[in-house]
Amino acid sequence: MITSKAVISDGNGHYQVSRIEVGECGEDEVLVKIVAAGICHTDWDSIQNWNKHFIVGHEGAGRVQAVGSKVTKVAVGDKVILNWAIPCGECFQCREGNVHICETNSPVCGCGLAGHAQIESSTHNAQPIERSFHLGSMSEYAMVKQAAVVKLNHDIPFAAASIIGCGVMTGWGSVVNAANVKAGSSVCVIGCGGVGLNAIQGAKNSGAAKIIAIDIAENRLTQAKEFGATHGIIATKEDIDFIQVREQVRALTHGRGADYAFECTAIPALGSAPLALIRSAGTAVQVSGIEQRIDFDCELFEWDKIYINPLYGMCNPERDFPRVLDLYQQGKLKLEELVSKTYHLEDIHQGFDDLLNGRIAKGVVILDDSEC
Repeated sequence: MITSKAVISDGNGHYQVSRIEVGECGEDEVLVKIVAAGICHTDWDSIQNWNKHFIVGHEGAGRVQAVGSKVTKVAVGDKVILNWAIPCGECFQCREGNVHICETNSPVCGCGLAGHAQIESSTHNAQPIERSFHLGSMSEYAMVKQAAVVKLNHDIPFAAASIIGCGVMTGWGSVVNAANVKAGSSVCVIGCGGVGLNAIQGAKNSGAAKIIAIDIAENRLTQAKEFGATHGIIATKEDIDFIQVREQVRALTHGRGADYAFECTAIPALGSAPLALIRSAGTAVQVSGIEQRIDFDCELFEWDKIYINPLYGMCNPERDFPRVLDLYQQGKLKLEELVSKTYHLEDIHQGFDDLLNGRIAKGVVILDDSEC
């Protein structure tokens, strides 16, 4: 039994750093000593809305401390990145190649099939406690399934590696995997926070000729150009229907609109915005995971426009994490530059405050200074 500091939430807006106990590895489990954990808007949403006690965090990287008897993919001492979309490898979606929406293990797909519940190996105040997305990465130690880890063989700081398993993959994967952006095309990215910057990087890696960044903050557009944007457009909160933005986009795209547009803001009022920016037969992508009801003007779908809502950039972690890391190693993908600020567990309140007020692209909690 290991005692570990962790961020615990009641799912009703409250959270604190407290102590948990982590048990022995099950046969297919891996004990990871977390070195770094990303801070994500989804963490904040879960703190506000889950209505149950849980260990916060779903982005992380660390080092293997122990393994179960049937674990074969990693060994004690290996560096690993955590992956929250844990595939079973056997359900219908996994067999179809859609491992990111596994019907058995997915904490978000809501398919209603058996197998969602996980036996919790962690306790808080002598009671079993769930781990956010079956990970709970804002903890000094996390017990996870072996399918939730990807071995890290590249030379990269843990802080930068920790954000690959959600923020990077959601933006980059939505462009590369889901939309399959073509070389020479035009791309709009609405919202230039952490996810938007990775969508911009994905568009650059795909060979897009024009990458148009859209945000309400000039400093974010400046940063977007450092990550690959070729043009920037300032939006205003009053232009909810993106009428002014649309005209500027058309002026940059021969009067017809962009080939692709990606919504990366999580603002429900902007759910239809990418449709307004694409040409006929273009592709609009809702990246940020808006879950509220949205009313659409059906004229926005004219003509032959496609609107998709991929989960997690359609990530296959064993395939995509190494691809991202190879691009990083070749100097074609910025990861360290995404980390605006680091914190310790005791500073987590400041981390969330910086996130919510747009002061950072990505924040990372450091749990082991000796590895950083």
